Amino acid sequence: MSAITTHVLDTSRGCPASGLKVELQVRSGTEWKTLGAGITDANGRCGTLMGEQKLQAGSYRLLFDAGSYFRDQHAETFYSEIPIVFEIARPETHYHVPLLISPFGYSTYRGS
Repeated sequence: MSAITTHVLDTSRGCPASGLKVELQVRSGTEWKTLGAGITDANGRCGTLMGEQKLQAGSYRLLFDAGSYFRDQHAETFYSEIPIVFEIARPETHYHVPLLISPFGYSTYRGS
């Protein structure tokens, strides 16, 4: 399992958001560098974003392709991408970043 994982739930449909593209990036100076990408499984989980890479302290971003996901659901949406930027202070710790989405809103929190 990756040191950074996510779980996406579609609150408008009351089910996991399966098939949603997710990209993990790390800040390098003023640029963002892609570390990995994945697609949520049938349970809305994506746990292989980093592969075998070692986590370092720094700024990270999860980028969720909400536009494509909702188009696949034949639903109009306001958000084409949802970026979640967060800080890793203790790289020895696992970081889980869940996302609750609907076509016109989203919420996130630090999971366990």
